Amino acid sequence: FEIVTGARRFRASKAAGRDTVPTIVRTLSDVQVIEIQMIENLQREDLNAIDRAVAFKRLADEFGLKHAEIGKRVGKSREYVSNTMRILLLPQEMQDALQKGDINEGHTRPLLMLLDKSQEQMRLFKEIIERRLTVRDAEQLARRVAIERVRKTDQVSPDLVHLERQLTERLGTRVRIEKKDKGGKVMIEFF
Repeated sequence: FEIVTGARRFRASKAAGRDTVPTIVRTLSDVQVIEIQMIENLQREDLNAIDRAVAFKRLADEFGLKHAEIGKRVGKSREYVSNTMRILLLPQEMQDALQKGDINEGHTRPLLMLLDKSQEQMRLFKEIIERRLTVRDAEQLARRVAIERVRKTDQVSPDLVHLERQLTERLGTRVRIEKKDKGGKVMIEFF
């Protein structure tokens, strides 16, 4: 016989001097054993977000489980599983920072909002680290970047866009210039 789950409980029972331990005996294939062990490990609270994401991905890739099925087996929603797996789309540097605790799982949401804008994503990542931004502040910055990209380029001349970039780099913070019929606004973010 092989203990598939509950090895810690078994060791604790032996250490407590118990002669018997309640068990369930089943015949399982090697694939079923691996799947059960992965699901059991996912339910431990000391796993970090990257470990969970990798385990969810393995369950999906190796066992063909849908996100909803994984969620059901680990007691989480389909959205939770999908959003956790999206973390693996971040650049390795950001994944490493998450694993080390330099950023938290909440910071990954605004970083993922900028997935198709790698320069802005990296800039936001550095601001999160250097300025110790809260998740809420990081989300606001990510939304602003997304909105700025949507704004029509014909509203802002190429010269103003160039000036925005120069000021942003010089000041080390985001700068936005809005032109109006008469004059305009220069907005400088600060922390």
